[in-house]
Amino acid sequence: MIKYYSTNRNSELVSFKEALLNGQAPDKGLYMPNYIPEISLPEIRLMKDMPYWEVAFNVTNKFLKEDIPENELKRITKEAYNYDIPLEKVHKKFYYLMRLDQGPTASFKDFAARMMARLMKYFLKKENKNLLILVATSGDTGGAIANAFYDLENLRVVVLFPLKEVSERQRKQMTTLGENITAVAVNGKFDDCQTMVKQAFADPELDYLDLSSANSINFGRLLPQTVYYFYAYSKLARGTEEIIFSVPSGNFGNLMGGLIAKKMGLPVYKFIAAVNENDEFPRFLETGKYQPIKPSRNCISNAMNVGHPSNLARVIDLYGGQMDEKGEIQKIPDLDSIKKDIFSASISDNETRAIMKDVYQKHRIILEPHGAVSWAGLERFLSQIKTSSLSVSLETAHPAKFPEEIKKILGIEPELPESLKGLEKKKERFKNISSNYKDFIQFLKDKF
Repeated sequence: MIKYYSTNRNSELVSFKEALLNGQAPDKGLYMPNYIPEISLPEIRLMKDMPYWEVAFNVTNKFLKEDIPENELKRITKEAYNYDIPLEKVHKKFYYLMRLDQGPTASFKDFAARMMARLMKYFLKKENKNLLILVATSGDTGGAIANAFYDLENLRVVVLFPLKEVSERQRKQMTTLGENITAVAVNGKFDDCQTMVKQAFADPELDYLDLSSANSINFGRLLPQTVYYFYAYSKLARGTEEIIFSVPSGNFGNLMGGLIAKKMGLPVYKFIAAVNENDEFPRFLETGKYQPIKPSRNCISNAMNVGHPSNLARVIDLYGGQMDEKGEIQKIPDLDSIKKDIFSASISDNETRAIMKDVYQKHRIILEPHGAVSWAGLERFLSQIKTSSLSVSLETAHPAKFPEEIKKILGIEPELPESLKGLEKKKERFKNISSNYKDFIQFLKDKF
């Protein structure tokens, strides 16, 4: 059976169920599997004709077969993935856009949130236990988690978001549900929200609340994100060729899902970790020294406004190093191996706007800011290698979630998907607090 250890190495090994329900290790580290199972190339080729939910079953079952009966896992994946995942050819022979924006909240976060919610419900129902989920969001995570967990028995959710750094539609996806979902606006940055959530998990005063996380610090949310890399490769690859993925990266959960897929056996030539002006990671690759950005820089790709990505501790761990929750590197990872697998590019807001305009003029494709960062990162890498390779750029949110920027840049109104229609008429309910942890802890005590 696969067990899960803490990246801080001061907690006991736990089962998947414990890693899922605990969220974060007691020593403030992140859970990682002590063994990564493999999927052979013939197995990957068999996925070519499978619907997405079946690919999800085959990939996640490699980790979960000792924890969840196959019939239950098939039911969970079939319920979670009932929407399309378009792979759109853009130009030339090898260049594709993977649209991860067709779910119920029009964000790639739906892939992780919907499966994670169902996994939690499965285990909690068996034990007749309740959990309070704490979530920090820089944009789309909050809406996806709120939607996925809405009205589920045994689960309550508190979502923290930076008041001035989410779009109106992103905010309303969190603040209009009610029931078991509580939205909290923080007068600060995303990193403030994330820090408060991490503090709460390690706070003995709050043990009575049975806290857990639905951020990508939770391995249960990370695991489903390995699936779409297998899906894209199985549908697009011919023979044994390698693939390039460009991943818009903020908290690095999306990238980490891809790196796990590669460790499982997916033939990936290179990952592009495309970041906005929060460039702590490309500077780390260049200099070997890691310096978080405090406060994080506010960019139009707001979900990526992260000055210290939580999942970087997992990336460092995967390559033989160790980083604590504060971003201090205790053991240097194998930087040569990281650079072999990952190219990182920082894309400015001006470059983001220019690529949105260029792609629309050339291909009549509307990219929102995060997808534009990904596209720009891929183009920068391809210009350096001077060759044609099977390449996929990830589009992680629907353009209609960012109408102001798109109208400003392209002069058009993006068409609303069904999932966003009528949102503006719904009544909002949320609490305002400062970025002081004492205010947050008092709110939790008063509310719960």
